[in-house]
Amino acid sequence: MRAIGVHSYGGPDALRPLDLPTPVPGPGEVRIRVHAAAVNPTDTLLRAGQHAGRLADRPPPYLPGMDAAGEIDQLGAELDGRLRLGQPVIALVVPTGPHGGAYAEQIVVPAASVVPIPAGVDFAAASTLLMNALTARLAVDALGLTEGQFLAVTGAAGAFGGYAVQLAGADGLRVLADAAPKDGQLVKELGAEWIVPRGDDFARHIRTLEPAGVPGLADGAVLDERVVPAIADGGGLSVVRGWSGPTERGIIVHPISVSRHATDTAALARLARQAGEGTSTLRVADVLPAGEAARAHRMLESGGVRGRIVLDFADWA
Repeated sequence: MRAIGVHSYGGPDALRPLDLPTPVPGPGEVRIRVHAAAVNPTDTLLRAGQHAGRLADRPPPYLPGMDAAGEIDQLGAELDGRLRLGQPVIALVVPTGPHGGAYAEQIVVPAASVVPIPAGVDFAAASTLLMNALTARLAVDALGLTEGQFLAVTGAAGAFGGYAVQLAGADGLRVLADAAPKDGQLVKELGAEWIVPRGDDFARHIRTLEPAGVPGLADGAVLDERVVPAIADGGGLSVVRGWSGPTERGIIVHPISVSRHATDTAALARLARQAGEGTSTLRVADVLPAGEAARAHRMLESGGVRGRIVLDFADWA
């Protein structure tokens, strides 16, 4: 079985084609013939060694990738009949887990992390959904807002931010979001009610629109302490890179860890259903052959990518 991974941490060129044993699913697991794997920022962090502590007890190689779409080609024991051979599916993959990440022709994952592909969606688009959408879902839910309240979103043109805007809007929240001039129309179409310039002055712009501050903020741009002034007294801040404060005025920080929820089948199925219904927009920036993973990482790290770059494992020449 061919895969893409690293033996030694480093830049994009540390990614190498690998020839690995074909994995076999154990009890409660399935094997997926991967057609597409989305490239996410967390993949670049794993490649560079920022997750080394979680992999310290495992020998290399290490495979990145948290999002896969493909077809089930083997079932493990002790399954409940929900999934079947040949079924088109998507999976949320934990690359620091026992089987590694999604950058492979075949992957083994817990059946609980696998749901049917959204209706009417191809493999490339479907592979961009679960990791970012579930992170956004958790970030919005952690804030405990009610219909009609304001949610602020940074990084709104990105994958996480776009899903946060759309899922919050579907919940009946009113969204204030950031955008660069070139992304303003996109963020408006995603459902933001007000748009402010992106950058370190985000909090000041929010206070201009909402002088008391917003009750909740989902920080996809990783601005951390720089967005705290935008939040009302006693409000909440959801963060995606583990920042924990300190804050002020009773503001609570909610670090979001999507890997801890990778087997929440009901949540994954709901996200797939919403994508099929058009509640969430699946955005593919580009599709590259799997062998060009290093190029995909360079493109992502150069900035400005809107949507997700996808690696094609179905036609890996």
